[in-house]
Amino acid sequence: MKIPKVPDPVSETTQMSSTYHRRSFLIQSAAVAGAAAGARLFPAPALLHAASPNSVLGVAVIGCANQGTASVNEVAKSGERFVAFADVDDRQYAKAQKTLSEYPEVRFDAIQKFADYRRMFDKVHKQIDVVFICIPDHHHATASMMAMKLGKGVFCEKPLAHSIHECRVMAEAAKKYNVVTQLGNQGHSREGIRRLCEYIWAGAIGNVTEVHAWAPTGRGGVGGRLPAKPVPKGVHWDEWIGPAQFRDYHDELHPALWRSWWEFGDGSLGDWGCHNLDGPFWALHLGQPVSAEALERVGGSDERFPLVNVVRWDFPARDNGKLPPVKVFWYDGYRAAKTANPKKELGDDMEKSQNRPPIVAELEKKYSRRFGDGGTVFVGDKGILVASNYCDSPRIVPEEQHRQTPVPEKKIPRVKGTHQTDFLRSFKEGRKATSDFEYGAQLTEMLFVGCLAERAGKGKKVEWDTAKMCCTNIPEVNVLVKREYRKGWEL
Repeated sequence: MKIPKVPDPVSETTQMSSTYHRRSFLIQSAAVAGAAAGARLFPAPALLHAASPNSVLGVAVIGCANQGTASVNEVAKSGERFVAFADVDDRQYAKAQKTLSEYPEVRFDAIQKFADYRRMFDKVHKQIDVVFICIPDHHHATASMMAMKLGKGVFCEKPLAHSIHECRVMAEAAKKYNVVTQLGNQGHSREGIRRLCEYIWAGAIGNVTEVHAWAPTGRGGVGGRLPAKPVPKGVHWDEWIGPAQFRDYHDELHPALWRSWWEFGDGSLGDWGCHNLDGPFWALHLGQPVSAEALERVGGSDERFPLVNVVRWDFPARDNGKLPPVKVFWYDGYRAAKTANPKKELGDDMEKSQNRPPIVAELEKKYSRRFGDGGTVFVGDKGILVASNYCDSPRIVPEEQHRQTPVPEKKIPRVKGTHQTDFLRSFKEGRKATSDFEYGAQLTEMLFVGCLAERAGKGKKVEWDTAKMCCTNIPEVNVLVKREYRKGWEL
């Protein structure tokens, strides 16, 4: 098997109006200049914006708690300087402060706080080198584009965007503005996914023709739009809605369950697909499918993702026919669940209710072992390889076959530290990060074609035209391919 090409390794709460002439001027000026003040350019066009390897970076974090906690912690651990936090919920600052309490050198009071990241870019962009974006999916593209146009390095949590169109625009922008980027699929920097790729590229299980992956969590629901509830004190609801179409506040949207809603999230595929399908995408050089189909769908509506999904993508032969066609299957959700909070609803029955690939149950029974609450199975013509969540701990089954299989040569550069520190180091060295937006956009697009199949419904095959960026046979799902933005939040 030919080895695919490896990618290179609360002081400010002012509500903003819908027009941002000054912000637009700043962004356009920075774009013309090629970078904002303080950004550095190498003369060679192949090199990215870079700082001195020993410099201290100015960091902004958009979404400083919950999903942002890990990034805040890694930035502090790396000794970089926090310039600003932007968060629509004033209550999150206490969580961030608790995280930073372990770092006495960090002056939390000196970090500028904003309810609106547009206001943050207006006021302090000259002090910022890199931005960490850790907010709901519907904001990813808007925030990332603002940062890239100003010449900033961008770490954006997964999934990269909220539509296929956004994926492509973001990848092009990263190239155009010559900035360092990283998708927050943290497993991509780990040892496990590298070993997985190397085993498959060495032919350890032969030609892979099927992949089965499943998620350790479920999203989705049933029914329509939720009734209005009072906006809690300290929550800036208009800023939370951001580029999406406005609707009233409800605590099922913020802070926790927004992933279950088409308008704001991307379901379990957008959540865990970026982790557990990252290995297949990289190792098998998948590219984009020719079709996707929902083999099972339970619940869901025009407002919410389904509670249970089984999706199959069909990929053609690749690498000039050297890699055979492959079918990739995805499973998520809990069969007995009626809400997007199965742990609270099902308790001890969660494990029995989890929607897992049938092949996993067969392997567990045959080899008397448990393969975990999420992972990926590769079926080759010479064997089967199983990996856990994040594509960690890849093993050929049975274990005896794994022990007898020669350990492949390490061909992929290893990452020192974490996914976040890889991004920070890449910025300082002026090189690509391990999962930059070029790679992340392609991975996310593949996942979103699966979301189109979930939207189409069970048994309706979505024929996907990559070149035209559209579903050719079920045009109504194309509403998800390119979205409309509220005024003042456009890309």
